[in-house]
Amino acid sequence: MKELLIQIQKGLDTNLYFLALFTALAIPDICGALSSENGETDGQKYKAWFDQYIAPKYINFTDGADCYRFRCSLLHQGRSQLKDSKFSRIWFIEPGTTSVVMHDNTSNDTLNIDVGVFCKDIIAGAEEYLSKNEQTDLYKTNYDKFVRRYPNGIPPLITGVPVIG
Repeated sequence: MKELLIQIQKGLDTNLYFLALFTALAIPDICGALSSENGETDGQKYKAWFDQYIAPKYINFTDGADCYRFRCSLLHQGRSQLKDSKFSRIWFIEPGTTSVVMHDNTSNDTLNIDVGVFCKDIIAGAEEYLSKNEQTDLYKTNYDKFVRRYPNGIPPLITGVPVIG
């Protein structure tokens, strides 16, 4: 899990904003699954995680329902437009492109979010989540099934090359 958070930050550091944003939007799902009795996530778990760890930092992006709608629209349709939301769309501004940080503000019915700030908030939320949960039996049970990077392969099947599995 920590490697995934490191890679989100590396995406930000190298201006790979699509990768950082798409991955950050999946973190509430992953954390929801890691804390779930059945090891799976759903919309309610996503929203609850976002509401607990991220929403208090925002004024306009007020709840997990807003983020979940955006996550579904972006990850499944590749769109920033939202259905059934107070926002018609969300625009993520790339960091450092203006002299002013444009974050968590609205223009008409469009929400503007700084992609760097948002991804860092997700990372911080996940780190807080981990500090509270990674020693629990439920987390440990689900984490045993979590995808990992094996830098030297998975002997005896594949050796000498990095494997994600």
